[in-house]
Amino acid sequence: MHKIFIYSLLLIIGITASQTAHLAPYQSYLHFFTLTLLAYIMIEVGTEFDLNKKNLKSYGKDYLIAMTAAAFPWVFCSAYFFLFFDLTLQQSALIGRFAAPTSTGLLFTMLMAAGLAGTWVFKKVRILAIFDDLDTVLFIIPLQLIYIGLQPQIIFIFLITILLGISAYRYLHRVSLPTNKLCIFIYALLLTGLIEFLKAVDVLDLEILLPAFVLGCILKAPHKKIDQPISIKFDNSLKFIYMFLVGCSLAKISFGHISWVILIFHVFMLTTLANLGKLFPIFCYKKEVSLRERTALSVAMWPRGEVGAGILMISTQYQLPPIALELAGLSLTLNLALSGGFIYLVIWLMKKPLKRT
Repeated sequence: MHKIFIYSLLLIIGITASQTAHLAPYQSYLHFFTLTLLAYIMIEVGTEFDLNKKNLKSYGKDYLIAMTAAAFPWVFCSAYFFLFFDLTLQQSALIGRFAAPTSTGLLFTMLMAAGLAGTWVFKKVRILAIFDDLDTVLFIIPLQLIYIGLQPQIIFIFLITILLGISAYRYLHRVSLPTNKLCIFIYALLLTGLIEFLKAVDVLDLEILLPAFVLGCILKAPHKKIDQPISIKFDNSLKFIYMFLVGCSLAKISFGHISWVILIFHVFMLTTLANLGKLFPIFCYKKEVSLRERTALSVAMWPRGEVGAGILMISTQYQLPPIALELAGLSLTLNLALSGGFIYLVIWLMKKPLKRT
């Protein structure tokens, strides 16, 4: 439990630093190291990922649930921007997508620290969160098409995404390479360097999330592996740093001429709508688990972070009104700061005796 508190504290310290410290000269280095640590976490998640190839239909259901759970926050927040701000339907649809994706790296790190790795909630949220982020990555392609038309690179990204998915399925846990914590960090460092290099030379603008997860999926991780104390300390240190850097990654927010009362109201409404939309899994899996577990699963999907921030970064390229970007950024910040509280709520829901409803 103390890890959750430390993670939450480091997030808040990072958010504070992002708004008060002069980090601009170091932003490129911070960005690269944050992506490296995100890749590290996603490779870890991939090594633990298991797929029952004899029962693929169940994953179809999971994908539909994840897609719907991502769609509701998107629709709610897009509608809010469209109704209360001077945005077109296209602009609202683009910026509203920030509310859709769950922060996969943040979520998995906190749930594992809470000792929930062996629970139904963790196993299910691992699938839903990955599908959630994959759906966001795929869906941003048609949104970009609306603005810039059919570009070769967009088609290329779509094909690469499909190829990565096929590779993860075809070679699931079949590649024998060392999987200790240091080696995983080195893989993450090399993969991040490759992805960022391809972006820099305008060859491929692909986010690190999916390639890192696929790399973890194809690695053959030994069963019942017992980590050495020094390995555990190394792993914990990297995740502590990641939490701080996620907070630092937020752009400076300018409040403009909007009053504090109106500002707080809009941020509160956007955050509430984004999280209400994520409650959709409560109505699913009724034959598998209790209402409390389904609620815990839904709340576990509330943390937002790196992927949502990525959507906002993409949105800045399309000349959206600054106030809309600022409110979306503040909503993301509030949700990020509350992540520890969300995980404590999940833990509380999981502690109680469970009854099927």
